[in-house]
Amino acid sequence: MKLEGWRARVVIAVGFRLLQLWARTLRFEIEDRADLIGTRPMPRYIGALWHNRLLLLPHVIRRFLPQRHGAALISASRDGALLADLVQRFGFDVVRGSSSRKGITAMLQLADVMAKGRDAVITPDGPRGPAYEIGPGIVFLAQKSGAAVVPINMEYSSYWRLRSWDRFVLPRPFSKVRVIFGVPHQVQLLTHTEDDFESERMRLQNAMMQVVEMR
Repeated sequence: MKLEGWRARVVIAVGFRLLQLWARTLRFEIEDRADLIGTRPMPRYIGALWHNRLLLLPHVIRRFLPQRHGAALISASRDGALLADLVQRFGFDVVRGSSSRKGITAMLQLADVMAKGRDAVITPDGPRGPAYEIGPGIVFLAQKSGAAVVPINMEYSSYWRLRSWDRFVLPRPFSKVRVIFGVPHQVQLLTHTEDDFESERMRLQNAMMQVVEMR
């Protein structure tokens, strides 16, 4: 059933409340390799998280990094519209688009957000995958903005897996969530050939995979 109007608003409101209650049952452990917690919100960063771990990210940023503000890249699909409304309820701005080459307009919008001193958050293998393979958009954004990418990951002590393309991970209530903010990764700002660009894409992908234990 297509969700629009009041039905969509009800689903979003209920989902927001359920996510808050769910998060309260979890035990969070933070590994802050980027030295983000409790520090001033500069320099700005691009936060990058794999699509199958994104469920708790708005809660984590709001709870542990309240001093940082920015925008999240959300798919322009119908399902993305519901997610965008949910993310906005956590106090974040949203840019609708893709991390692929076709999402260049969204990347330019995020670059404008960052030029104003705010962060950007991307799931670079979304919205359709392949899982754990980043699209070129995040590399373009890092080059355009000059900002480093902070790989983010969440490891769960107990979880369920969905039968989705990315095997989306849901932490079981009362499990432990280990949140990892990885060491900021700086991409080469100038790439002169497609091979150079691909090399930077793979370097960033490898940096993101270094903080992943459960695949």
